[in-house]
Amino acid sequence: MSGKDYYKILGVSKSASPEEIKKAYRKLALKYHPDHNKGNNSAEAMFKDINEAYAVLRDPEKKKQYDMFGAEGFQNRFTQEDIFKGFDLGSIFREFGFGGGGGRGRNPFSQAYGGAGGFGQDGRGCQGHGQGTKGQNLVYELPMTLEELCKSTNKTIAYQIDGRQEKVSVKIPAGIKGGQKLRLQGKGQPGLFGGPPGDLYVQIKELAHPTFRRENADLYVNQKIRFSEAVLGSEIEVPTIEQKILKLKIPPGTQDNAKFRLKGQGMKVNNGSGKGNAYVEINIEVPKELTEEQESLMESLAKVGL
Repeated sequence: MSGKDYYKILGVSKSASPEEIKKAYRKLALKYHPDHNKGNNSAEAMFKDINEAYAVLRDPEKKKQYDMFGAEGFQNRFTQEDIFKGFDLGSIFREFGFGGGGGRGRNPFSQAYGGAGGFGQDGRGCQGHGQGTKGQNLVYELPMTLEELCKSTNKTIAYQIDGRQEKVSVKIPAGIKGGQKLRLQGKGQPGLFGGPPGDLYVQIKELAHPTFRRENADLYVNQKIRFSEAVLGSEIEVPTIEQKILKLKIPPGTQDNAKFRLKGQGMKVNNGSGKGNAYVEINIEVPKELTEEQESLMESLAKVGL
């Protein structure tokens, strides 16, 4: 799909109106439909490109993104699922007058993506020799905290299909990262003309954490210590993602931005074994104001070269 010029594919200009885009799509879809080009692989490929182009240019937001980033930039940001999200073939068929009516004959759009089949007399079912069109895939964004992601968990999600609420349970593996998707086969939109349902993709949205910063399976936590603790050494308490408190020894002479590793205190490795590490990043706190006693002591330290 890289580098495809959707305007060129549909034969319209960038300034074309929605009605002009729709008219061009309808004309080309009828011309290149597999029913009219049996055995013609190039026509089939063109038909798929036409549908892809129309799925983008008919949607104001997708069209805006395509115009902004260009063909290759758009490809890098949008998957096929993203492109066809909200592209309801069934609705388009009915809009063009090719679906739901009685009478015998083949639906000219029934092979949009490799499907086939003619309508029976009631215009509803596909004949036994073919398949309908697969239903649209859906994407559900699931917000999760780092605490939830550090262990395997089950979530029940609710989403809408054709105005009705559906519920499904999904197992979230430990260590999964934000942006990754889990596929639930057959839980998407119903298929058209007897085709199989689409899939549901649960996309993880990793929520920002007030204490930890995540990098793959490793976690980073910022810890402030006093100047005296850095110079003389100390022992501090450090939280972990599993809500434990660990003791960490700060050696004398610790410098600002020093980093200490807590082995195995990070996230579980997704699709693997073991755990990442936690890293404590030290910041030496410099007081903005001093008492008279503290100021006197600091002056004395300065005199002896500290």
